[in-house]
Amino acid sequence: MAQPELPKQYDPSQVEDKWYAHWLKKEYFRSVPDDREPFTIVIPPPNVTGVLHMGHILNNTIQDILIRRARMQGKNALWVPGTDHASIATEAKVVQKLRAAGIKKGDLSREEFLKHAWEWTDNYGGIILDQLKKLGASCDWSRTSFTMEPSLSDAVLDVFVDLYEKGLIYRGLRMINWDPEAQTALSNEEVIYREVSDKLYYVRYAVKGQDRYVVVATTRPETIMGDVAVCFHPDDPRYADLKNATLIVPLVNREVPVIYDIYIDMEFGTGSLKVTPAHDTNDYEIGKKHGLDVIDVFNADGTLSAAAGLWVGEDRMVVRKKAAARLEELGLLEKVEDLVHSVGFSERTDAVVEPRLSLQWFLSMERLAAPALRAVVEDEINLIPPKFKNTYRHWMENIREWCISRQLWWGHRIPAWYYGAGDHDFVVARSEEEAVEEARRQSGNPALTLADLQQDPDVLDTWASSWLWPISVFDGFSNPNGDDINYYYPTNVLVTAPEILFFWVARMVMAGIEYRGEVPFRDVYLTGIVRDKQRRKMSKSLGNSPDPLEIIAQYGADGMRVGMLISSSAGNDILFDIKQCEQGRNFANKIWNAFRLIQGWEVKPGANPDNEGPVLWFEHKLYRMVAEVDDLLGQFRISEALKVLYSFVWDDFCSWYLEFIKPAFGQPIDEATHGNTIRFFEVLLKLLHPFMPFLTEELWHYLSQRAEGEDLVIASWPKHREWVDAYIEAGEVAKDIISKVRDLRNNKQLGFKDELPLRVRTASLDTYQTFRPTLMKLGRLSEFSTVAEDVPGALAFLSGTTRFFLEAGIVIDTEAERAKLLADLERLRGFLVSVEKKLSNERFVASAAPEVLERERQKQADALEKIRVIEGELGA
Repeated sequence: MAQPELPKQYDPSQVEDKWYAHWLKKEYFRSVPDDREPFTIVIPPPNVTGVLHMGHILNNTIQDILIRRARMQGKNALWVPGTDHASIATEAKVVQKLRAAGIKKGDLSREEFLKHAWEWTDNYGGIILDQLKKLGASCDWSRTSFTMEPSLSDAVLDVFVDLYEKGLIYRGLRMINWDPEAQTALSNEEVIYREVSDKLYYVRYAVKGQDRYVVVATTRPETIMGDVAVCFHPDDPRYADLKNATLIVPLVNREVPVIYDIYIDMEFGTGSLKVTPAHDTNDYEIGKKHGLDVIDVFNADGTLSAAAGLWVGEDRMVVRKKAAARLEELGLLEKVEDLVHSVGFSERTDAVVEPRLSLQWFLSMERLAAPALRAVVEDEINLIPPKFKNTYRHWMENIREWCISRQLWWGHRIPAWYYGAGDHDFVVARSEEEAVEEARRQSGNPALTLADLQQDPDVLDTWASSWLWPISVFDGFSNPNGDDINYYYPTNVLVTAPEILFFWVARMVMAGIEYRGEVPFRDVYLTGIVRDKQRRKMSKSLGNSPDPLEIIAQYGADGMRVGMLISSSAGNDILFDIKQCEQGRNFANKIWNAFRLIQGWEVKPGANPDNEGPVLWFEHKLYRMVAEVDDLLGQFRISEALKVLYSFVWDDFCSWYLEFIKPAFGQPIDEATHGNTIRFFEVLLKLLHPFMPFLTEELWHYLSQRAEGEDLVIASWPKHREWVDAYIEAGEVAKDIISKVRDLRNNKQLGFKDELPLRVRTASLDTYQTFRPTLMKLGRLSEFSTVAEDVPGALAFLSGTTRFFLEAGIVIDTEAERAKLLADLERLRGFLVSVEKKLSNERFVASAAPEVLERERQKQADALEKIRVIEGELGA
């Protein structure tokens, strides 16, 4: 039965939804444990608040490539999708929605607020997963998980209770990072430090009973009202006479002592420090050491508290300016200097983080971190690229306790209940019933009821649920010996961003070792950050982040996938340019048109011996390329694998092989060559499928009559075959000869209408025999024969070490021609030296922008090609 004719143009909009719906209907992405080798990936769960951005495109395309290839290799491939409840981000969205409706969070009960939060999640939480389907993500959607669903929530509570009982979770008063916008504690890892331009204020503190003052430098005059001491270094001679002195705090006229501590940097500012224990981590430690009071002058929202006594209820940043102005009015501001220093910002809200003394829940990390560090150092887990190994080691060797409580309502509520006012009058339990029972036992009061208990209002840090993800999605806590967890765990590879290497990856390793006795994955592929051409990180606020769905609509999902991957090696930032997606679309069109050409040929019975050389060349080069692509993919050099495929399809298949075998206009092609070409094309579609799933599936079904269920998505991955280098070499020599003959025809303006004789200085033409008909056809040759000597007056070139002579029948001033060529050659070689000098300069390569490096490499390639052509003409 004849195959339907291929449309003239490839239209992704007519293909993508059709095939994705087909794959889902056939349940090709679904996985259950069986006797095959598993290949498992768990998706880094995007925030339930999220919509698709370019970072998601990169990350999920890489995951899809790995999972599709594994599926074609016959493995039981499972890609588990899901979303993260994202406590801070989601609560902020819900509060914003309520505010727009004229409702304040504080006017609602916790239960009422959570009802709104669940409604918002149900309405918007699945958007990003639906968008991933447009990309072609081959997830098992029947296994979609959510970090707040019952089974995963139970796992979080079980782990909290377990770690509490092991003494690793505890409650304590600590100086923590406080987000005044979200009004919650943050872990150290959720604070992003940036260099900012600021002011350093030099403030005068009067010495009580003396006609003098001490100048103290500070960046935070808004905290002066919380000062409880002024501190100097004990070895600083400038302040040695102030022992036992009392200073007067400006603005509030509070008397405070002078203290001495080796913590003070004598070189910074004036060598003096105002000690404000409530608002600086180091000040807090000094205060504890010297027994100082703590005066908290800020409310939770970053406004001034009643304890400040001044500017109560006003924002801290506004008060900073007002305090500086008041100090100047009072003659207490000696000078102001510009200063660039590091300031911490909330990773979620971008608010300036405030150090705050607070009673929070903490997880001790040292015991958990030790085996997780060994797993990476000893290569049980492979970080790709390995340059992140040192970053991981540094973090783990300097790990601090993890503040796991958050002052929010949306999230996993801390399973602690208080039955009294004392610091230790609480119990930790898995349920209310267990809490009552434990409270009765611990308090010695058998009459206690649930009404006497008050559950902790805080929720857990979002990462305290997602660190369990590779176990909890397989019910590894509720059913630790179940089929799923025993079959799919540990997973094979995790694809994620380096900025959450510690947030998430390291913690998953800790949890995996603690609760399963083995690491949760073997390989961690760390992507780069997607940036624009100006090297800025893509973001909505900058307006430089395109909508991926709009790109898909314009260039097709395959075009975008290729565009994102063609220049994205592991761990290196990607400079995104929409032209890359255009390149991806053009590649899809090239493949489509190549098949249109093949499909348009009339086929006649028999075999054409003239095509023997081209078929052997391409077949064996294809075998070699399959091995190379497999090797690159095995090393997670995914971008390089795509580049090899791209070049092979565009150059070797489309530009050379099809031209080698193409019949004369209006003539049929022989059945044997056509059959081989279809076979080769089928292998190429298989190799391309993980990268370009929609186009390849469409062409697969045009290529041949397929039985029900004989779809490319589950076709077998190409097997490795031995190749013969001699067959490949014969084709490469033919390509070189044809290229040089064409170069001469172009350079000498000979045209291609007339056939010309070509002589080769060799004893025998045996080396060229299989490609002789191809050389005659594509070189437009009237003869191809041997000569014993150089041919005077002919156009000479070199292929390898063999000299060739094209008899053009024109008079050539050989000496003048040679002199011109030598001059051009000298100029090009000098240019090449200057370019290669740049490229060999390590400092230049390390500091130059990628696009600059690419331009220099292109200059190098162009110069080498021109030199090759001239040397060929010179026969040198």
